[in-house]
Amino acid sequence: MENPISNINRPVNRRSFMKSGLLAGGAATVGVGLLANGTKASAQGRSEGRLNAGDAAILRFLAAAELIESDLWTQYAELGGIGNNKPIEVDPNPNPPLNNYQIALSNLDTDGPQYITSNTLDEVSHAAFLNAYLKSRGAEPVDFSEFETLPGSTATGSSGKLRLTNLMHLNVDTSWFVRYRSTKNPDLGATFPQAVTLNGVTAIPKTDADFNGGAASFPGNLHIQAIANVAAFHFGAIEQGGTSLYAAMSQKVSDPEVLQITLGIGGDEIAHFLEWVDFAGNGVQQSIAPFTDPISGLTFPDFFNNPPLQPPSVVQPSLIFPVPCEFISSELPPVAIIRPLTDKVTGAVASVAALTASGLFTGQSRKFLQTLQIMAIEADAAVRFIL
Repeated sequence: MENPISNINRPVNRRSFMKSGLLAGGAATVGVGLLANGTKASAQGRSEGRLNAGDAAILRFLAAAELIESDLWTQYAELGGIGNNKPIEVDPNPNPPLNNYQIALSNLDTDGPQYITSNTLDEVSHAAFLNAYLKSRGAEPVDFSEFETLPGSTATGSSGKLRLTNLMHLNVDTSWFVRYRSTKNPDLGATFPQAVTLNGVTAIPKTDADFNGGAASFPGNLHIQAIANVAAFHFGAIEQGGTSLYAAMSQKVSDPEVLQITLGIGGDEIAHFLEWVDFAGNGVQQSIAPFTDPISGLTFPDFFNNPPLQPPSVVQPSLIFPVPCEFISSELPPVAIIRPLTDKVTGAVASVAALTASGLFTGQSRKFLQTLQIMAIEADAAVRFIL
């Protein structure tokens, strides 16, 4: 039975994204020659303060990833964040009236809009820091401004500027929700089903019509709640991907200062992910679920009372922390860890493939995909140099 969602801001009690593979077409081909010609980046240690090739490649790809995250999170913050996407001490009026998207996000957690704004500020700071650090160590920073060509939402609140990413045609990988509740590990070959199917969907209101569910007569504004639920699962997908990526790249770093950076920023990504695990789970239990969006047809079941997968524990919303899983060897006892951790599943090339498959770059140029792919290949080719 459907559960109509009211537009009343209600409190809810508190309680992985990466797919391996290569980009299709030329984007995967460009850059393969880099390896064939023996240009594998190998760490050489510091040389007159300059970064070695491997560490520079790692930081450049991470800067690229953070620019991508900054772009998508800025879109979320404009429409679903609180205030004007500024720190409270800068914004004298951080609590203006909420739009229906913000209300739908608040249904999942009353502090949801603030969390979105905070996450956005973090990602912007990551990108700015990494680029500044690259310059300080004699390496080239990353600039994607030429690729900001995609039209975004026209809903009230959107800046209307051109974007690097597309949040309106997503294929959200929700297998992370299952993976972190499983005792299996993708690094040891395990695969996971989708917790809920979200293909060809939008995670933000496309126009002002979405704020009202397309028509004022729809009870409980189920349409905008479905969009907010999509966003919740996308939040988790993005941040768990960043969590694994930083952990994988940290294993390749040579310079202790660079390792300090990857561990520090990677730890912040973990903090983000844990919040969005809770957030997404709130959208698939009472009092939000079950419900069906009458416009898109998206259905969100109650995972407690009608779990989509067996055993029910693999989608249990109240399991927020990683369940202990197999690690290194099946002969060792299970342990709670970040997973995946290896290049094959969560390296830079695998990350680009997953982001592309998710629809985040729908409409982007071939040049952008090739540029990103080359950066990914160079980052994955880096190896730790031990004196």
